[in-house]
Amino acid sequence: MNKGNIVTGLDLGTTKVCAIIAQYTNDNEIRILGSGVAKSEGLHKGLVANILKTSEAIKEAISKASLQAGVEVTEVNVGVAGEHISSIRHRNYVTISNDDHEIGPSDLKRLEEDVRRMRIPNDMQILHVIPEEFIVDSSLSVVDPIGMSAAKLEATNHVVLASIPAIANIRKSIERAGYKVKDYILQPLASAASILEASDKEVGVLMIDIGGGTTDIAVIHRGAIIHSKVFGIAGNQVTHDIRETLGIVTDEAEHLKKNYGYATQKAIIKDEEIIIKGVGAWGSQPVHVSLLTQIISARMSELFNLVDNEIRSAKLKNKIRMGVILTGGGALLRGSQELAQEIFGLPVRIGVPLESLTGSMVELEKPEFATVMGLLKGAPGQKINFIPEEKEEEDTTTPKSKKKGKETKSDKDKAKSTDNKKIKKVMNNIREFFKDL
Repeated sequence: MNKGNIVTGLDLGTTKVCAIIAQYTNDNEIRILGSGVAKSEGLHKGLVANILKTSEAIKEAISKASLQAGVEVTEVNVGVAGEHISSIRHRNYVTISNDDHEIGPSDLKRLEEDVRRMRIPNDMQILHVIPEEFIVDSSLSVVDPIGMSAAKLEATNHVVLASIPAIANIRKSIERAGYKVKDYILQPLASAASILEASDKEVGVLMIDIGGGTTDIAVIHRGAIIHSKVFGIAGNQVTHDIRETLGIVTDEAEHLKKNYGYATQKAIIKDEEIIIKGVGAWGSQPVHVSLLTQIISARMSELFNLVDNEIRSAKLKNKIRMGVILTGGGALLRGSQELAQEIFGLPVRIGVPLESLTGSMVELEKPEFATVMGLLKGAPGQKINFIPEEKEEEDTTTPKSKKKGKETKSDKDKAKSTDNKKIKKVMNNIREFFKDL
């Protein structure tokens, strides 16, 4: 087995840590080799709250996956979430000053360098710079400007910011467990890469990933992400509400939510009476499903309304032509689709990883594994491609003395063509991250 073809995704959740080890074939397809899940006790709302406990969970999850896969892991693609995440839409430009005014690799590099010099808070860092579109001479919008002639090149970018201390704590936890970080990837990007169809990304969709500690959202339109945000309301808050309202322990509240709970009264099939375990001197007591649903619905309605208000404030509601896709463990709550459709006024469906899995790995085709499956695809612009490279043959047609001498015009054209091909490949990778998964 070619170890260079191995990639590991690590999802640090508030309720669980999940690791998946996969291999990329020469056809650039994913073959899942192993997976592991460990209980998470060191994170709170996407942030590392206890490095020791987090590192232990990481080590347990990766060890399980490694044992099943039969390979050793050294580095991981890790998901990043939490309310410290923010994003901005940044537009910049450069002038094309070469003799023929042809846009080349150096111009795109200048655009990105300019974005990375933008002023941001001292405790924040740029996590991703994702081009939405390029504009040539203030009029023509293009996806790939390389090779075009212009006097001015503009770019509209989706810039994701993350807290420096939050990223540092993730790195420390992973390194303490004995591994290294290959890429930090925003969780909504990973989930979107895992569950969205090409038509979703092109026409426009809102993805809502409901986890245990956080809810991540992303708006994708015309193949590019145009908005992202992380909310600190998710499945754990629903469990907490049930626990506090009914006066029961957390495990019992979680059991009730998963087995009897609904997100809306309209989804209830039978309003049966449930006997819940008492705590201390309190004996067992009966509770109707409709009462349990009232508790759950209040929090889920709050969450969906927060998301809807966010989308409306960003003036993106008209971009969501394909509707809403719910994913993450919270999407499994019965009635979530109905409630979301009522609040957003758009069609809603549940999103699961699109990769075709077989055997015991079929269990990964669930919403709660959307993020970790997407992490296997790498960061935007760094799409994993492990097709073996062909060894370049030495050019024996050109005398060595000529190679060492002054470059001819033909040599310069060839070098320029090579650079153009390289930068086009990078741009294609960014587009493929959202269009061709």
